Amino acid sequence: MQNRPVSTMLTRLVLVGGALLFPMLAEAGEADVVAAKATKTGSDTYRFDVTVAHEDTGWDHYANVWQVIGPDGAVLGERVLAHPHVNEQPFTRSLSGVSIPADITGVTLRAGDLVHEFGGTELFLELPQQAGQSVSVSN
Repeated sequence: MQNRPVSTMLTRLVLVGGALLFPMLAEAGEADVVAAKATKTGSDTYRFDVTVAHEDTGWDHYANVWQVIGPDGAVLGERVLAHPHVNEQPFTRSLSGVSIPADITGVTLRAGDLVHEFGGTELFLELPQQAGQSVSVSN
């Protein structure tokens, strides 16, 4: 019977600690795409330079991915971000060799983080039509 008060106390401590920690993790908010550039590099390939803003707090909460999404919701390209960018905000990363069918004229760019996944600001980008041509958009 003596273990029950200790167990109850530990349970309460874990719950209170979690309640205090979760708002700190969620505080950074969602990852936002704030600018993007698409360059047509071949007949159906593109390079994307995407600028992401997110208040990374460290390894537990940082922007960890951005995606190129087709009009049907299919993921056409994905850039995994391997580490936090606490002191580099916003930051730009590139992805080359993204194959996009000729009938797709525009894509949506979105970013995700470890806590919220997706849900921040997305950008729609009309794709350039000729190889070597670039198109940019910003929020």
